[in-house]
Amino acid sequence: MEVIILPTAEEASEVAARLVARQVREKPQSVLGLATGSTPCKLYDLLARMHRDGDLDFSKTTSFNLDEYVGLDPVHPASYHHFMEKNLFSLINIPQGHIHIPDGLAADVPAHCTAYEKAIREAGGIDLQILGLGSDGHLGFNEPGSSLASRTRIKTLTERTRSDNARFFADCGEVPHHVITMGLGTIMESRMCLLLAFGEGKAHAVAQSVEGPVTASVPGSLLQFHPHAKVLLDAGAASLLARADYYRWVYKNKPEWQTDL
Repeated sequence: MEVIILPTAEEASEVAARLVARQVREKPQSVLGLATGSTPCKLYDLLARMHRDGDLDFSKTTSFNLDEYVGLDPVHPASYHHFMEKNLFSLINIPQGHIHIPDGLAADVPAHCTAYEKAIREAGGIDLQILGLGSDGHLGFNEPGSSLASRTRIKTLTERTRSDNARFFADCGEVPHHVITMGLGTIMESRMCLLLAFGEGKAHAVAQSVEGPVTASVPGSLLQFHPHAKVLLDAGAASLLARADYYRWVYKNKPEWQTDL
């Protein structure tokens, strides 16, 4: 696990954008795993700007989103279909047929989850997975206690997660209780994981995930076992890390051949 601490969320997002852009340039047929929420918004804005400037082509790229609310129509303003269309897909040239997002209206949820896993395998697996981190350490919607080997499935949200996400809805009571989410086992099969976490509100979850024991009680801690995970933080999110100075030193003093970011 590489921990990269930058002064601001904007600077961390710029590093993330360069990593994603390098992946797509080096492998135009890349399969990207995408996250939603406020954390990756700046990243998506930067990727869209690169495309608009003629510097990044997504025409051969495929995407799989982490999750979606059960029961929300894709056009609902709080659905992740709507979020992705507004914040990324409508701004780049990824073909609609290459976009995959869990179907919150699926009539047979278990069958849909099985088909989603199959689609990821048939696409060749995820090359780069973008992740956010919940304030309780969840990844995707894998709440604390989720199986570390879990696959795409339906999950029941904790009240804490529903409360955290209420800002995207007109009323807290509108937040669904259930979601479809990629499992932790699915996420861990990605060739690279790129975790973004910003603000002091994420500091405790970051410290537990990066420096605490690996435990199902903190799903983010599983990334300690990933062979190619990068954790991008701003100063606030890194404020409780015991080894923050060391992480900054390592990033500042990388070998020259590693400093192309």
